[in-house]
Amino acid sequence: MNVGILYAALAYVAWGLFPLYFRQVSAVPSLEIVLHRTVWSLVFLLVVLGAMRRFHLLKPALKSPRQLLLFAVSALLLAGNWLVYVWAVNNGHVIDASLGYFINPLVYVLMGYAFLHERLRPLQWAAVALAGAGVLWLTWQAGQLPWIALLLAASFGLYGLMRKTAPLGTLEGLALETLLLAPLAVPALALWTLSGSSAIAQADAPTVGWLLLAGPITAVPLLLFAAGARRIPLGTLGLLQYIGPTLQLLMGVWVFHEPFQGTRVLGFVLIWAALALYSAEGLWAARRRAAAAVA
Repeated sequence: MNVGILYAALAYVAWGLFPLYFRQVSAVPSLEIVLHRTVWSLVFLLVVLGAMRRFHLLKPALKSPRQLLLFAVSALLLAGNWLVYVWAVNNGHVIDASLGYFINPLVYVLMGYAFLHERLRPLQWAAVALAGAGVLWLTWQAGQLPWIALLLAASFGLYGLMRKTAPLGTLEGLALETLLLAPLAVPALALWTLSGSSAIAQADAPTVGWLLLAGPITAVPLLLFAAGARRIPLGTLGLLQYIGPTLQLLMGVWVFHEPFQGTRVLGFVLIWAALALYSAEGLWAARRRAAAAVA
C-alpha cells in the first residue's frame, strides 16, 4: 500500500472515531472541553515544533498584522466548529454531526465558486443540486433545518477556505491558531479551575487524564493527514475523506443507538449520490487532463 494512503486513511479513521473520545468526557461542559483541547493542543504542538526545529517558520506570520488577523479569524472558526461538534456528540447528535462532514466537500465547491472564482462543470452543479435536495428533504422531515450539520459544514468550509490561502503548513498553522486562542482559553480555564467548578478541580483521575490527552488526540491526526496529503493525489485524498463521517454515522446508529428513521435515509442517500457523482466526475476529469497531457 502507498504509505501516503496509509497516513491519510489513519487520519480519517482517527477523526471518525472522535465521538468515542468525547463520550469519555461527556460529563464535562462542551465549552470546557474546547478550552482544554486548545490549551493542551498548544502545549503538544509547541513540543513537536521544538523537536522538529520549525519555530522559525512561525516568524513571518507573527511579524505580519494582516496574517495574524487572518489566523485569528480562522482560529475562532475552528474553535466554533469544535464547540458545535463536541456539543453535538455529547448530546446525542452524532448522526447529525456526520451529515455535516458529508456535506462539507460540496460546501468547498460552492465556496470555491463564490470566493475563488472557480468554474463548476455541469456534473458538479448536478452534485450540488442533489445535495441541496437531500438537505431540503431532511428539513421537511424534521420540520426544521439540520442546523448542526449546516453549522459544522459552513464553519469548517470557511476555515478551509481561509487556510487554503494561508502561508503556513498544517502543523504551524494550528500552532499559531491555538497560540492566538490561548489568551482567551488559559485565563478562562484558570478562573474556572480556581473557582472549583472545573473538571480539573472536581473530576476523577481518568477524566482528567482524558482531558490532558486532548492535545495529542487533536494534533496527531493532523500530522498524519499532512504527511499523507504530500504523498498522494488530491483526488485520492478526496475519496478517503468519506471514511470519517461514515464511521461517525455507523457509530451513531450501532454504538450510541441514535434514532435513524427510514424517512431520513432518503436525505442521506441523495447526499451520498451527490458525493459519488462529484467524486466520479473529478476522477474522470483528472484522467482526461492526464490523457491530454500525454497526447
